[in-house]
Amino acid sequence: MSTDPDQLPDESSHPDKAQLRRIGRTLRERLGANTAAYRIPADKAELWAIGDFLSAGECTQLMTMIDETARPSGAYDMPYESGYRTSYSGDVDTDAPFVKRIQRRIDDLLGLEPETGETVQGQRYQVGQQFQHHTDWFPSNTPYWEMERARGGQRAVTAMAFLNQVEGGGTTDFPRLDLSITPAPGALLVWNNAGVDGTPNPWTIHAGRPVTAGVKYIITRWYRVRRWL
Repeated sequence: MSTDPDQLPDESSHPDKAQLRRIGRTLRERLGANTAAYRIPADKAELWAIGDFLSAGECTQLMTMIDETARPSGAYDMPYESGYRTSYSGDVDTDAPFVKRIQRRIDDLLGLEPETGETVQGQRYQVGQQFQHHTDWFPSNTPYWEMERARGGQRAVTAMAFLNQVEGGGTTDFPRLDLSITPAPGALLVWNNAGVDGTPNPWTIHAGRPVTAGVKYIITRWYRVRRWL
């Protein structure tokens, strides 16, 4: 993760480049053939939105599960006290049949192998809480890259579902793409963390902007290039 695109390393020879290229092609073909998937206009990155992916009842159940397990969110680069990432994360019970069904629906939608998907993680943002600009993929010049490389390698794809209507703020912004996504209950936002050639894409830097009224809930499932450990 990084907050400054100018500090990102040259990833043109990234060790997972071939796998990232293959996964990107699968994602592109799968969602391109799905009439429910809307390709978000962006020249430098690939993003899609799928409306009503989760029902109102599923959203409510997931929010309850997040509240039951919420704890201060972590980030590799910054301590919680820095204000860099101030949301709360909830590790929902992945053994619950309800959660397994949702994970599998995301897997099937994207055409990706279930074992490459990280456990679904919930996040809750209250007034003033945010996640500043970052990438979901791991820059290879960071001290934690070798650990993540051994745990399944690079994050190829992000799938993030919005669970509620936020009263104020809480948009997901891609500043380099001039995009600001307003949460819509049940909608799934998907993006390729690499370019068409398989190079990790600095244009996917994004942020969870501060909530100004109410609360914001999301779930996220990240996909690696190999089996996630």
